[in-house]
Amino acid sequence: MDILDRIQSHTDLSALSSAERMKLCQEIREFLISSVSKTGGHLAGNLGTVELTVAIETVFDTRKDRLVFDVGHQSYVHKLLTGRQADFAGLRQYGGISGFPRPIESDTDAFVAGHASSSVSIALGMARARTLLGQNYDVVALIGDGACTGGMAYEGFNDAAVSGEPMVIILNDNEMSIGKNVGGMSRHLSRIRSSKNYLEAKQAYRKLMKRTRLGSRLYVCSSHIKNWLKRMLLPATMFENMGFTYLGPVDGNDLPGLIDILTRAKNLREPVVVHVVTKKGCGYPFAEEDPAKFHGIGPFDPHTGKKLGSKKPTFSDSFGEEMIALAEKDSRVCAITAAMPGGTGLLNFQKKFPSRTFDVGIAEEHAVSMAAGLAKQGMIPVVALYSTFLQRSYDQIIQDIGILHLHVVLAIDRAGLVGDDGPTHHGVFDVGFLRQVPGMCILAPVSRQEQRDMLRWAVEDYRGPVAIRYPRGGEGRYQGSDWQGFNGKLVKCHRQGKDVTLLTYGKLLDNVLEAVEILAREGIEATVLRIMTLSNLPTREIADCLSEGKHLILCEEVCNRSGIREALAWELQKIVPECRVDGIDLGWAFVPHGSNQKLYEHCGLDGASIAAFTREALQ
Repeated sequence: MDILDRIQSHTDLSALSSAERMKLCQEIREFLISSVSKTGGHLAGNLGTVELTVAIETVFDTRKDRLVFDVGHQSYVHKLLTGRQADFAGLRQYGGISGFPRPIESDTDAFVAGHASSSVSIALGMARARTLLGQNYDVVALIGDGACTGGMAYEGFNDAAVSGEPMVIILNDNEMSIGKNVGGMSRHLSRIRSSKNYLEAKQAYRKLMKRTRLGSRLYVCSSHIKNWLKRMLLPATMFENMGFTYLGPVDGNDLPGLIDILTRAKNLREPVVVHVVTKKGCGYPFAEEDPAKFHGIGPFDPHTGKKLGSKKPTFSDSFGEEMIALAEKDSRVCAITAAMPGGTGLLNFQKKFPSRTFDVGIAEEHAVSMAAGLAKQGMIPVVALYSTFLQRSYDQIIQDIGILHLHVVLAIDRAGLVGDDGPTHHGVFDVGFLRQVPGMCILAPVSRQEQRDMLRWAVEDYRGPVAIRYPRGGEGRYQGSDWQGFNGKLVKCHRQGKDVTLLTYGKLLDNVLEAVEILAREGIEATVLRIMTLSNLPTREIADCLSEGKHLILCEEVCNRSGIREALAWELQKIVPECRVDGIDLGWAFVPHGSNQKLYEHCGLDGASIAAFTREALQ
């Protein structure tokens, strides 16, 4: 790593020769494969953007220029080039550097980037702030073709195109072209359009003609003629029709060519879209052959590409299996996901029922509204989304599902803490915002079997909107199922004790059971209750199960008291006035990244912390 070790900033990178930069790209790939194989992380996307990132950091100085990533999982190379090589041993580990851009980590990280399709809007805001404040820096947005499946991207493009603000939008296209490129003439005209002489002539002509009023009129007239001729010879891209100067497509792994075209785009001083074609996993055969596997991967053997450790069945797996069983019984059952058929466990369902699987891209709002349309006309749609991405469809849940009380099933994966992806991906807000929707039924299974039972009930027996939230990974200690629908018991007593009652839901049961075992060794006997529904709270059943002490402590994996504590306390007071309700949750701050166990300890929700809280509450 002779060259990479010397790179700390734009100044170091700019001092390199062209040959040294090419060698630097090779060293970066070797470093990424070696480092990510130990820590896990997003590999394929970063390998594909090595040359592109080196070119960006060469042309722009991200200490003052603003580079806005879209999603940001492809920011590893940027971090390597801005002085954080030594920190990669702690990538996505508790207390280590984040797997996403994080301004608190470095001034070169312009913005947080965890959800897709927002980069153009953010970059345009920065560009307008620069103009209004009379400052001098460049603004670059790096957006992938996947993020362009989200509608917000086009809201940003639409405004940026007519803004007149100098900014460069780099479209990183690693799967498909934007519009069809037709034959040799298309490629030829694309090269002409991107050439240095063409762009310099275009700038000089515009400056000359705009010196006088007559020249300005002639310029407008000639522009109309030019655009007409261009449309006759070459189908215009969507971006040109919007008003951008469009450069490309260009080879995203041609470093000298990228530096050249980004320099030209920067000097145009207008809204420019640079279309770059890259290859996910570039330079690492295993990632090139299976980029989906290496998009986000745990520790693996860099020599074989195989993951380390054995794979345990997950809640996502059991969801996909039960969906197949349900679809075989009822032709009305269909599945919707937003660019996550693999992550949500729907790949086998998609293969078996391709006509009843709808992957809408990164468009959660559209997914939910389309589900409403399907349900209104007699289908039974199941929308599988991660909790963190469900947030984007809140308005559609209220307006398009809730008001008509439509039979839509929301399968909410990654509910609760998700570990090393950090605050942009923790699913800790859905309980709060879903409980506000009238008529929404919210279920929280503790085991894979209970998840199956709840999903079957939601599809076959319930007639309204229902959300089933379950965590990332596999089940915990308790693997039974106590779900019998609303006609059965909605509270499960896992342990009986006279001193205090601990109440929880979902997989957090593991930590609560650990806590009461600690308390038992100290002579404190606790009742442990678990509820299965978070909407219509089974207050009467809870009251009937309270310990003699009439003191209840609620443990929830939610942020900002956004769970059920206040509602439960209010309802319990009506039935048992002397009952005292305390609660523990994740607190008011956004939860950082790290292993779930470390994060439980950080937030006071691990077994030992719950025991300590209970002990103090009793005193």
